[in-house]
Amino acid sequence: MLTLRPEDVRLDCQAPDWRDALEQAAESLHRAGLTAPAYRDGLFQREAQSSTYLGNAIAIPHGTPESREHVLATGVRVLQFPAGVEWHDGQRIHVLVAIAAQSDEHLDILRQLTHVLDDDRVGERLAGAGSAAAVAALLSKAQVEARLDTDTLCLGFPARDARELALAGAARLSQLGCVGGDFMADVAERPLAPLGQGLWLSLGERSVAVPALALATPDERLESGGEAVKGVFCLAAQGDAHRGLLERVLTLLDSGAAAELPSADAATVLARLAGESAAAHTRLARVLNAHGLHARPAKQLVQVAREQGLPIQVRLAEGGGAAVSASSLTKVINLGARRGQQLVFSAEGEGAQQALEAVSRAVADGLGEHVLPFDESRERSMPLADAAPVEPLPDDTPHPGVAASPGLAIAPVFVLQTPRFDYPERAADPAEQQQRLRQAIAEGAAQLEALVQQARGGEVAQILSMHEEMLRDPELFEAAREGIQEGRSAEAAWWVAIETAAHAQEMLADRLLAERAADLRDVGRRVLGVLCEVSLPEPPETPYILVTDDIGPSDVARLDTQRVRGLLTARGGATAHSAILARALGIPAVVGAGERVLTLAGGQELILDGERGRVIPAPSAERRASAEQRLAERQRREAEAWQARFEPAQTRDGHRVEVAANLGNTTHAADAVERGAEGIGLLRTEFLFMAHAREPDLATQIEEYREALDALDGRPLVARTLDVGGDKPLPYWPMPKEDNPFLGLRGIRLSLTRPEVLETQLRALLMAAAPASEAADKPQPLRIMLPMVKDVGEFRAARAIFERLLDEIPAAERATDVQLGVMIEVPSAALLAPVLAAEVDFFSVGTNDLTQYTLAIDRDHPELSAQADGLHPAVLRLIEMTVAAAHAHGKWVGVCGELASDTLAVPVLVGLGVDELSVSARQVPLVKARLREFDLAEARTQAQLALAQATSEAVRDALEAR
Repeated sequence: MLTLRPEDVRLDCQAPDWRDALEQAAESLHRAGLTAPAYRDGLFQREAQSSTYLGNAIAIPHGTPESREHVLATGVRVLQFPAGVEWHDGQRIHVLVAIAAQSDEHLDILRQLTHVLDDDRVGERLAGAGSAAAVAALLSKAQVEARLDTDTLCLGFPARDARELALAGAARLSQLGCVGGDFMADVAERPLAPLGQGLWLSLGERSVAVPALALATPDERLESGGEAVKGVFCLAAQGDAHRGLLERVLTLLDSGAAAELPSADAATVLARLAGESAAAHTRLARVLNAHGLHARPAKQLVQVAREQGLPIQVRLAEGGGAAVSASSLTKVINLGARRGQQLVFSAEGEGAQQALEAVSRAVADGLGEHVLPFDESRERSMPLADAAPVEPLPDDTPHPGVAASPGLAIAPVFVLQTPRFDYPERAADPAEQQQRLRQAIAEGAAQLEALVQQARGGEVAQILSMHEEMLRDPELFEAAREGIQEGRSAEAAWWVAIETAAHAQEMLADRLLAERAADLRDVGRRVLGVLCEVSLPEPPETPYILVTDDIGPSDVARLDTQRVRGLLTARGGATAHSAILARALGIPAVVGAGERVLTLAGGQELILDGERGRVIPAPSAERRASAEQRLAERQRREAEAWQARFEPAQTRDGHRVEVAANLGNTTHAADAVERGAEGIGLLRTEFLFMAHAREPDLATQIEEYREALDALDGRPLVARTLDVGGDKPLPYWPMPKEDNPFLGLRGIRLSLTRPEVLETQLRALLMAAAPASEAADKPQPLRIMLPMVKDVGEFRAARAIFERLLDEIPAAERATDVQLGVMIEVPSAALLAPVLAAEVDFFSVGTNDLTQYTLAIDRDHPELSAQADGLHPAVLRLIEMTVAAAHAHGKWVGVCGELASDTLAVPVLVGLGVDELSVSARQVPLVKARLREFDLAEARTQAQLALAQATSEAVRDALEAR
């Protein structure tokens, strides 16, 4: 498997645009001896097909299948761009992981990097990393789960003072292997910190293997300095991994529950630390679903919880995990509850007991799935255990799942299902069982070696070689040998060893390590196949739709992804590995469709709809013909939209709505025009500032802005002034660290602290838009908008500079058709739109920021981002207020956020009176085509329908039903 080394990393790269950055990546691969010069064309061709932006400021450029002949050796080169580079899809990147792949090795690199997508600060850290080793560590760093559970509690300890309680907690963490010998000394040397309410905190940072929190309570009343000692927390701190533990302590303090601790049992202590109050009613419920709380049963649970009309919390009974909202699908799924585990539901207030009864009953009934009772004395995680009978999917009937990757596929299925291994649990002759196991391991290694030779090098070979190394791990064999000595058969002892090692990896809650657990099980199944004489399935030679429980690294290593037409999984969500891989490959995917999909017969024809999130097995001739027609219709619509891209953007009855493009780079203006854009509705000028090691001077800015204006050939340019801040700082503009940069010094607030920078930018924009001498009668429309304006005071401060420049610069040397407006991103600006509209020339609604500020949801939050929906009625009402105020003063309103290209949102925005939609250049033809599908009256009806709803989900349901 490829690993990132410091020597693979180039620091402090600079590039004026994405093309130059990609050229540098190609050159780096060539200089390293990984590729021939011609591989460079494959990198550019791949970007032309679709962006290789992965997320969190990382792109993974790699060649096309046709360019693999130019790969000399498999490898990667990492290029760091501290100032950032605007990628061609509008995303900003700080790191390129350039891949030379002889097969589908880039999929494994993608898997290795998915763990960084959970850290929304990793882009900033990558940009600021000062060493190659630091970059490599950030990209491959495994996250560690902090520990707090029954075993870390030391309740009723016979201590003479608080210090002994602290040492008792430290000793407990040492017994559990969380800390080493130096930790005790570290704790002993530090003073105890009083937390209030009789609680104290001791802390140690030396010899911490796993961050953890212990709590020691006295067996009788203790005092320290005249204050009662009800308990001492002992924290094993490590980096940032222990912060969640401190938040749990704060939760306990906020609840005022410290007084309960001296007499509380372990379950009560964990409940209080999880956020459950003493007044809360609780109910236990055991998960009976064969695959645990995957997407479908979790969704059913969330729906039942929402119907109760009061907040319900849920947590796992085992361990010390925090309680989460039972109404949040992402949080419920993230519990990772497996069959047999118990859930603790809690609620307070009138009707709490009835609500808990309802959700508990729903769990017991299977949450929409057929379930069997759980026998704790017999069930275990063994492949020989009988699975609950599953009802097959009916023919020619739609079956729902989670839409994960758009598109439509029609093909036979290949069901990649875990084989069934039947074997005895016990065996009489340990020596014979050990010999059988040794022979099976040797045979498995030989199989892998043959596969390595067939792979003829590349990352697939490296993955299989890693599996071979796993088989030779002496600790695995030793664990199995001990099981054999205890009387188990070779098969049973081997699988217990595999499951134990895999579960230990999964408990670390890191994606990369969880994938290693999948590798371990794959290796384990290979040996079981030899022992039980069961062969592993191989994919067909013809195109197929892959159906599997979930897809992991070893599965991909064995599959020819060129033949996969679609992907269907029983488990997972839209951010699962299967979904990420499907989007990276550009193939349709439906995930989380439940275990019934695994009953599909191999070769059975299937229609997979990645947009609607459903599959139809064995479709009738009529349904198949309809799907083929839809597929052809989709292709036809895209082709027609492209052919009609230069037609005026207007509704069916001729109502004009300008459709412009959002750009992050002036060099893309010509491409936007070629795609039918009627102007640039958002030019992110910060690209220019971030592309330079020092502040760009007046001449540099004029040249850049003029390039876009010339390409537009008289079409309007809407340029946003510098929009940077603590969340995206400039290397030459140092700023103090802010706890919440999104609510700090950014946008116009920051620019007004350095008015000379704002003045230079305004001057450059005005001068760049001066009419050319040979076309003095052809003005270049320029619209300048100010970001993050909260009220008219900030606008007036910037307008004073703007108006002074209009007076200073001769009319012949500056723009003559120019307007100054503001972005509506802050709710206060929308609420004050009547005041602003009297003074500004236009509004441009930035729905991305307006949504996150209105709903108080970070749009990049790993759990909440899906709820940051611009179709939320609160956001729509702010847009309605903005439009009404603007039109009352004869001003126009544009929308430049992602909502402007949302198929459902387009008629709503038009119905609200929006005059301009600015979208990514690739979306321009499709948005124009969408406008031609409805008239103004229908748009107004849809807008009023949306405004009448209570939630964004209700808005989308109502609009889809029309």
